[in-house]
Amino acid sequence: MDELQDVQLTEIKPLLNDKEHDIETAFGVVHVTMRGTPKGNRPVILTYHDIGLNHKSCFNAFFNFEDMQEITQHFAVCHVDAPGQQEGAPPFPSGYQYPSMDELAEMLPAVLTHLNLKSFIGIGLGAGAYVLSRCALSHPDLVEGLVLINVDPCAKGWIDWAASKFSGWTTNIVDIVLAHHFGHEELQANLDLIQTYRLHIAQDINQENLQMFLTSYNSRRDLEIERPVLGINENTAKTLKCPALLVVGDNSPAVEAVVECNSRLDPTKTTLLKMADCGGLPQVVQPGKLTEAFKYFVQGMGYMPAASMTRLMRSRTHSSSSVGSGESVRSRSHTSNHGEGSAGTPEGIDLQDAPQTMEVSC
Repeated sequence: MDELQDVQLTEIKPLLNDKEHDIETAFGVVHVTMRGTPKGNRPVILTYHDIGLNHKSCFNAFFNFEDMQEITQHFAVCHVDAPGQQEGAPPFPSGYQYPSMDELAEMLPAVLTHLNLKSFIGIGLGAGAYVLSRCALSHPDLVEGLVLINVDPCAKGWIDWAASKFSGWTTNIVDIVLAHHFGHEELQANLDLIQTYRLHIAQDINQENLQMFLTSYNSRRDLEIERPVLGINENTAKTLKCPALLVVGDNSPAVEAVVECNSRLDPTKTTLLKMADCGGLPQVVQPGKLTEAFKYFVQGMGYMPAASMTRLMRSRTHSSSSVGSGESVRSRSHTSNHGEGSAGTPEGIDLQDAPQTMEVSC
């Protein structure tokens, strides 16, 4: 957790070619920040934040991390802010109907069209991970890869819904959002981090707009994805077609949801990364480890040359135990799309013949 002191929420190093756009779509206006110039036919890196955050508070620590520059020199970056969640966003007019999660996903093709972009590699957290997943299911030709942090593929159950309704009467929205991001242990231990985000959520995000985004996320549909099984449903199963890197901190409240998502994805295209000593915001608390994992992911897609990547190798303690007991047997092989074989595989990871998801603890 030695990177905590570098957390920056809204201040960002200005770049001359940063361009902000308010893009009209069929479901309303979306605020987008474009960083860098698209490189030929390469995809852009497209980010989508979680509830209570915007693209700066969600991804600044990650994209400002020194080692990320090795990646971003090869890609333009497109940061998407959910409607009404960007810095300085005005309140919505009376009677405004906030987009559903499906509609938020359907805004993204219009964003790409407006910016003349062909495809993207997505990085999403929580609600943002859901939006990117939904977009990839509906428009697989637009999405070349996904890094999904704290993704929950399930609809909110009626018991959870009732509990959130009740808690909404007794707890303010800031506490609800904090409980979404951080587990009990982290809420008690990382007091500086929690206070930083408490103030950000309360002061920098329009509270009425935030409530609308939260309500939309709590009303999400199940992604209705299923794991393809050779000889049974490999041609009919509805699942992500692109490579996916699932990321979760071992103290995150999203662990069970991420394990569930992993169990529904194509094991030949999926990697599950469990980060030790990490809670709900791995891209903030441990940007170095996530950067290293992202390098391997992009390299495996063929977009970066092989490079010296030692941070993850040094810091990873390969665990024989799995995130969840149901995953321990089936979760032990490497993403093998694009024919990269073991070229992008960290040392010390055993590849097995069976098509099982690789699970890495670091």
